[in-house]
Amino acid sequence: VGDKVMVLARSGLWQEVVNVPASQTFPMPEGMSFEEAAALLVNYITAYMILFDFGNLRPNQSVLIHMAAGGVGTAAIQLCKTVENVTIFGTASASKHDSLKESGVAHPIDYRTMDYAEEVWKISPKGVDIVLDPLGGSDTSKAFNLLKPMGKLITYGVANLLTGQKKNLMAMAKTWWNQFSITALQLLHQNKAVCGYHLGYMDEEAELIRSVVAKLVNLYSQGKIKPKIDSVWPFDQVAEAMRQMQEKKNVGKVILVPEAPKEESKKAEN
Repeated sequence: VGDKVMVLARSGLWQEVVNVPASQTFPMPEGMSFEEAAALLVNYITAYMILFDFGNLRPNQSVLIHMAAGGVGTAAIQLCKTVENVTIFGTASASKHDSLKESGVAHPIDYRTMDYAEEVWKISPKGVDIVLDPLGGSDTSKAFNLLKPMGKLITYGVANLLTGQKKNLMAMAKTWWNQFSITALQLLHQNKAVCGYHLGYMDEEAELIRSVVAKLVNLYSQGKIKPKIDSVWPFDQVAEAMRQMQEKKNVGKVILVPEAPKEESKKAEN
């Protein structure tokens, strides 16, 4: 009772009172804010397991991170920086490139005005060792082609399905039609790996998740990782918070809190 904890749950966290099994809670490390705690678990567990458990990231390798300014993207960049001499390619709109360079991305690529695959080939003619793919559709095929021999593609989302405020059935159909498909026999000749990851389906793997969280807490305590908060919104501004993400303005995590931060409340009173 009274412990400050981080919570991992599939849904139901946008409310003031939450009831979850004790096994889905993790003590917050010293000095961590609640906003940082809210930004840590889902994104950093995902990025850690993709890069190290599936990706087997090692010194002197190269990684392509899509949506590099988002929650998983910023976590992945920080985790890449814990390994010696890793070259990071990151896709994001041009306005976010300075921020990405500061965080350690060697080659930011504006996916809106450039073909990111061509840009990678120019800089690294052999391709990259690991591609993190949250996009799906034809981008997964592009990712597979960008891999060096012994390279690893980890797909963990289908962001291409989300094209605007409403469901776009044409976009969904197009993404489904262009979905990457490969047989075991084809993989044999390619010397590449394809992996799929979804944290939401790891409910039974409590010990595995706990061991990953312990490593992340250790890295946080050493100052090697720090969740990047884009903005904090009270519950009554949830629509504006969602718009911030939908319009791709955020660099880091968009956080919801039950009430407006105290400083803002004081400003409003004044």
